Amino acid sequence: TAFRLDLLGYQVESRDSAERGLEWLKDHLPNVVIVDHVLPGMDGMEFINRLSNDTRTSDIPIMFLSTNGDLDDVQKAYNAGADEYLVIPYDPVVLEAKVERLTSAATATQAAK
Repeated sequence: TAFRLDLLGYQVESRDSAERGLEWLKDHLPNVVIVDHVLPGMDGMEFINRLSNDTRTSDIPIMFLSTNGDLDDVQKAYNAGADEYLVIPYDPVVLEAKVERLTSAATATQAAK
């Protein structure tokens, strides 16, 4: 996913654990956060909850990646704070469209502030 987004011209930062991701987010506010369902050190849903409940990061659009397309799990991700859900394996064109939509929304939100 990071490689594909890099090819599309996005500046990509990735971390190898949830804790490192949260640490990085203390000093950076990206346009979009993409969360895998399996994170070393923390469940992906918990990670989304933490971002959504932190006033500093709550406005950052979040996409959740999962191998599970079950409607209950999709709903749980949205309830936790995800703005998009993408089932793995995915069509790269769908990834691109969803990221573009999220970055456009983030840009509009920033401009409104």
